[in-house]
Amino acid sequence: MTRQPAHRASQPYRATRLAFMAIAMAAIFLLDTATSYEIAGSVFYTVVILTAARLLKQRALIMLTGTCIAITLLSFAMTQQGDYRAGLVNMTISIVSILITGYLVCKMEAARAAAHDAQARLMRISRVKSLEGLTTSIAHEVNQPLAAIVTSSNACQRWLAQHPANLDKARQAVERILNDAGRASSIIARVRSLTKGDPPDKTAFAFNDAVQEVLTLSQGEMLRGSIALTVDLAADLPRALADRVQIQQVMGNLILNAIEATLPVAAARRVIHVGSRWQGETIVFAVSDTGIGLPSGVREHVFEAFWTTKEEGIGVGLSISRTIIEANGGHLWAESNDHAGAVFAFSLATTDKEPA
Repeated sequence: MTRQPAHRASQPYRATRLAFMAIAMAAIFLLDTATSYEIAGSVFYTVVILTAARLLKQRALIMLTGTCIAITLLSFAMTQQGDYRAGLVNMTISIVSILITGYLVCKMEAARAAAHDAQARLMRISRVKSLEGLTTSIAHEVNQPLAAIVTSSNACQRWLAQHPANLDKARQAVERILNDAGRASSIIARVRSLTKGDPPDKTAFAFNDAVQEVLTLSQGEMLRGSIALTVDLAADLPRALADRVQIQQVMGNLILNAIEATLPVAAARRVIHVGSRWQGETIVFAVSDTGIGLPSGVREHVFEAFWTTKEEGIGVGLSISRTIIEANGGHLWAESNDHAGAVFAFSLATTDKEPA
């Protein structure tokens, strides 16, 4: 529906341009024929060829170039006045100019067509990469709840295999499975909403309660890694104003990164500190670790998509986390820890301007 009117509008414009070109060629022919040999009027055919560059295809441009050469020869034959030898030189110069102009215009149009095709291919590649990025981000975000589901499922099997079966423990494991499955579903919905550009579903929520929920989910990983956890959550924080599920995704990702950064060091040094504080009119959440830290020059790249220092990493977690925090009106940053390791923190707006 939208292409048809534009197509109709372009046809009269093209026909008008072609008509003016024909008139110009006729005028150049008459001028070149009526004047003496010393006046090289046929050189103006090059202007006609340049004007036709955007209107005609390559084959038509070649035919136009040949036509200009032919009528130049005809004009020379019909001219009756002036120095014949000078006219012959001028005609030769005009024909060479017409040939060079026609060649260059054809090459230019071929290069433009090639550039257009390359741009179209680049757009297709960009769409494929965007799809790959979306798939990768979803896989990365749902990995944690899926791993928790597998862990809870194995635990449920063990409780049921006992004699007699420990139904209370099995029931608790099933509840954890259902909660993690719901969390995975919410993550997929949130990531899809984020890639579509939909605004976050901002609500007021108790920030420290959200932190405690994420820490509960992360305790198993810390126990397996013999990591000590210290928590310092500021009392009487105002309610945060953001998308709770998205913010918990970021918290979980920062804590998981801290766990992975801490595992390579000696067990006695493995410590993760999680804290919240009231700063100005924002809540600040920070995760610090005593792990391998951020080498020189790395801090500038950690939030870039598909950039990672992990051997099996894919480099999307922190990029997605920053996108989520900024979409919720906050800021995410990284810095080196005072003694060892790194600190990742973000700020969020609140519903109140003073602590409750």
